Amino acid sequence: MPPLALTTTRAISAAAIAAALVVRAMPLPAQAAPERGAAALGTTLAGIGTTTRVLTIAAHPDDEDTPIIAWLARGRHVETAYLSLTRGDGGQNLIGNELGEALGAIRTQELLSARRIDGGTQYFTRAYDFGFSKNAEETYQHWPKDTILGDVVRVVRAFRPHVMIGFFSGTPRDGHGHHQVSGLLAREAYDLAGDTVRYPVKDFGLPWTPQKFYRSARQLPDSATLRVNTGEYDPLLGRSYYEIAADSRSQHKSQGFGVLQRKGVIWGYLTREAARTGPANARDERALFDGIDTTWAPLRALLPSAAQAVLDSALRTVHEARAMYRAQDPSPTVPLIAQALRQFRAARSVYRSGPGILITGRPGAPSSLSTRSPNEAPPTVWDALSTTIARAEQALVLASGVVVEATAPRATLPVREPVKVEVNDSLPVSITVFNRGTVPVVLRNASVAGLGLRPGETGERTIAPDSAATLDRWAVAFASDSPWWRAYGRKGNDWFQASIDARNEAQQQAQRATLVQARLEIAGQSVQITAPVVYRYADPIKGDQQLPVSAVPGITINLANSMEYIRAGVPVERFIPVRIASSYPHDAKVTVRLELPDGLKADSTERTRTLGAEGSAIVTFRVRGMVKEGQLQLAALALHDGTMSTNGAYLISYDHIAPMRLYGASGMYLSAVSVKTPPRARVGYIAGVGDKGIEALEQLDIAVEKIEPTMVGSTDLSRFTSIVVGPRAYETHDALVRQNPRLLEYANRGGTLVVQYGAQNMSALAGVLPYPMQWAPRAARVTMETAPVTVLAPAHPLLTAPNRIGAADWAGWVQERSTYMPSSFDTRYVPLLRMNDPDEPANDGGVLVAPVGKGRYVYVTLALFRQLPAGVPGAARLLANLVNGAPLAVAPKM
Repeated sequence: MPPLALTTTRAISAAAIAAALVVRAMPLPAQAAPERGAAALGTTLAGIGTTTRVLTIAAHPDDEDTPIIAWLARGRHVETAYLSLTRGDGGQNLIGNELGEALGAIRTQELLSARRIDGGTQYFTRAYDFGFSKNAEETYQHWPKDTILGDVVRVVRAFRPHVMIGFFSGTPRDGHGHHQVSGLLAREAYDLAGDTVRYPVKDFGLPWTPQKFYRSARQLPDSATLRVNTGEYDPLLGRSYYEIAADSRSQHKSQGFGVLQRKGVIWGYLTREAARTGPANARDERALFDGIDTTWAPLRALLPSAAQAVLDSALRTVHEARAMYRAQDPSPTVPLIAQALRQFRAARSVYRSGPGILITGRPGAPSSLSTRSPNEAPPTVWDALSTTIARAEQALVLASGVVVEATAPRATLPVREPVKVEVNDSLPVSITVFNRGTVPVVLRNASVAGLGLRPGETGERTIAPDSAATLDRWAVAFASDSPWWRAYGRKGNDWFQASIDARNEAQQQAQRATLVQARLEIAGQSVQITAPVVYRYADPIKGDQQLPVSAVPGITINLANSMEYIRAGVPVERFIPVRIASSYPHDAKVTVRLELPDGLKADSTERTRTLGAEGSAIVTFRVRGMVKEGQLQLAALALHDGTMSTNGAYLISYDHIAPMRLYGASGMYLSAVSVKTPPRARVGYIAGVGDKGIEALEQLDIAVEKIEPTMVGSTDLSRFTSIVVGPRAYETHDALVRQNPRLLEYANRGGTLVVQYGAQNMSALAGVLPYPMQWAPRAARVTMETAPVTVLAPAHPLLTAPNRIGAADWAGWVQERSTYMPSSFDTRYVPLLRMNDPDEPANDGGVLVAPVGKGRYVYVTLALFRQLPAGVPGAARLLANLVNGAPLAVAPKM
């Protein structure tokens, strides 16, 4: 479970512990403006009848070409999907401390936020992002090719695209091994999605044969065979598709991908690589769908003659509705849209498709069955009619001005136990249907989480224009809202074991959300509106806030960290705060018990607290003793009403994404390290990105004080024997860049300044480095965590005092050794370490030390930000050495 924050004996107070363990709740992100009102109706009307689909593929969140997606989905009303092989778990985090699966959950929600803006649909495979990879061969060592390719084939068959676009070339020029594999698998899936021998229908769905395969040429525009103006302006939306795309891309905030919303002509470039239709010469193409009949003609021919006539009439009715559309008064379009919806439904009612089955017949009449070859086209008719009906339903709701809201008095709902059910473990939900249009609407029924009417209720009522109707329902939770892809864990560090089916990511998450379904009749046509059940409140600053109601365990118990360092072989004292929370609407008596490893004892074996309705408390244990070196287990248990809970809940909440909870066992392991600490050390620490350095120093009993970047100029730096700047801190704090001369002056007067890695723009930040460094266009990384390390200066104090760093300290590292290493540096820097990945040149930029006046400057590109949260012993011992101010630091006066 991702760590919150742990306070140790050096900085203990009740307020500090409470602040460290508080779990914030954040509202749903605001919906994009084009999803409502006249603009939404106009674009939806324009899209009725468009039946083409495009699937785009890459490796990570933020790899997608959002201008192409927005141009297709918003501009051409094409059903457009993005398949990301991973959820970005191995990336870095610019907005918080979450890494690994917690970061993957954030980036999943960022992709969904992006798709809400650019109009695309989101899919994933089960591949786990294990970190930077330099080539496809290394990536395939982690991802079983057949497994991940099978996932891609499943998505192709589920989405059934006419055109596929790979955003990467599948060659070494892609740089990242994940990128290269995404390009390779995209093309293989294009070639194999129709192969029912290698990919049987029962396991992978009905076969599908896309007609064209393109690659993005955004990096090599001269190689493009086709270009599109993604900067095209849409007067209905008031923005160009590139502006929409920039807004979409800027949702990748955890990766720092905010971009400008540029105006004017901006080209998107594509290269056709394979085609089963269209001009033989790719450069003769004039449009993406050249050679593909995007009209209804080929689909119409597959319908019975009676259905053909109904379809023709429906398309004419849609044309009339478009001509009738007026932004200031859409009500005249309501009867026309309803008529078109009825006609499209009638056409589909005489045509049903299933696995290998075509069903035809008149509505209400016996159906006739005929078996068809799996490779024949009928599923396309079903897709086209289903998409068209869905768009017509959406248009009818928008034109009628109907809105459904579902609110609850609180934001959590206890999960029901299969045997024991308490009467109060349900949640009243108020469902209100607002008719803000000019046509009466009939509310047939409304339900929550699949529950129907209560005994004696009737849901049907007519809602007059400019009025509303409210129904009261009850929600009951049977499953938690934990991310579905984590349900069965991971296979090593390679892939998630949850199964992939035909549902996209939004559908997967909706399946586990608390939703209301309202069945309405508008102009004689039945439509169903789905809306989230929310707890709504007014924030004095932010205004209207809406929290989605979540099904959560009745009692959760959290430790502050999933891992902590502890010094081995010396007496230790530590305060362990444990947070317990109840989602019950009544009092709950909870007993908390700690299970400790050998060598440690708590001041009491258990504590009991009574929690109020939806209450929480922090129970703190004082732990003392001495432990042996190694990995030790510590667990917390909560006992309530005869049942035991070991569930910990961690709420991920940021303003730009929907909140999500991660669940895990309420335990942690202690990394007991034999480590000597610098005598009389006092460290000033400027936190960086995803940085656990402060916590690690506290756990190692080294005095540390956090320095805010804005306070560098006013802080008495002479109090510190060393100052540490966390990873990528200069990128995220402009104030730190401005105040950096003061840090260099601190070193000049005798201090030790330790700077952890920055990205490749460190040399571009004037006054940050004391002496020059250069980075190659693609900065060096050592991604093999087992790569050999050569010590270049074995007698250097940073490698000998207070701990002698040896071969054992390089064992057990995770994900990578070093990142963003300089390719060359000033001769005043002394390199301490040499390392490289196999078949690559050696790089000496792991740790560089340079004299600065009476002090020293240490630049560290070792991936300590990954090792410290993982409890790597050698990383703790090396960190203790790095902050050792002796012999140069002499408490400089500043």
